[in-house]
Amino acid sequence: MLLRLLVTWLIMCLPLAASAGGTILIYGDSLSAAYGLSQDAGWPALLQARLKQKAGDYTLANASISGETTSGGAARIAETLKMHRPWLIIVALGANDGLRGLPLAQMRANLATIVRASRKSGSRVLLVGMRLPPNYGERYTHQFAQIYADLAREYKTALVPFLLQGVADRRELFQADNLHPTADAQAIMLDNIWRALAPLLK
Repeated sequence: MLLRLLVTWLIMCLPLAASAGGTILIYGDSLSAAYGLSQDAGWPALLQARLKQKAGDYTLANASISGETTSGGAARIAETLKMHRPWLIIVALGANDGLRGLPLAQMRANLATIVRASRKSGSRVLLVGMRLPPNYGERYTHQFAQIYADLAREYKTALVPFLLQGVADRRELFQADNLHPTADAQAIMLDNIWRALAPLLK
């Protein structure tokens, strides 16, 4: 069982496409790991196809892990950067922190650690924001969303304001758990990413 988990993790960390124009690393949670879908249906695979069509030579690697929190992301960022040496990293973490009601100050600190480590390694950063359902309370949800905008401003990174823009308010675009988007939602998520990513490409 342990060997199987290790092999699965290694496969997820392998590049999705090989090229010479620099590595783009996706660093997220289940929303970026195609949870409940085939891997070729997730927005990272769709991004791979779009890069090949529109942007030329890039390597795309996906180090996303279902259930990941910003704490887990901060703990493994140094090793992941060393493994992939990305030209650009797409940081899409925080959803699990919010859904679990974890302290926002710690979430902000963890994301800042990831951004700083990425910048220090020479990588450009695209920070991907999330929002929470209103039942978490207006104060918490507002402060949660504001963290991404504040960090992007402080560290001068590119920002996707909300990964699930155009998806979150459409129940038919979610799987039975009402948390993870369906295959039909992935193209919308890709477009949200692409609007911020395209201007950064060489």
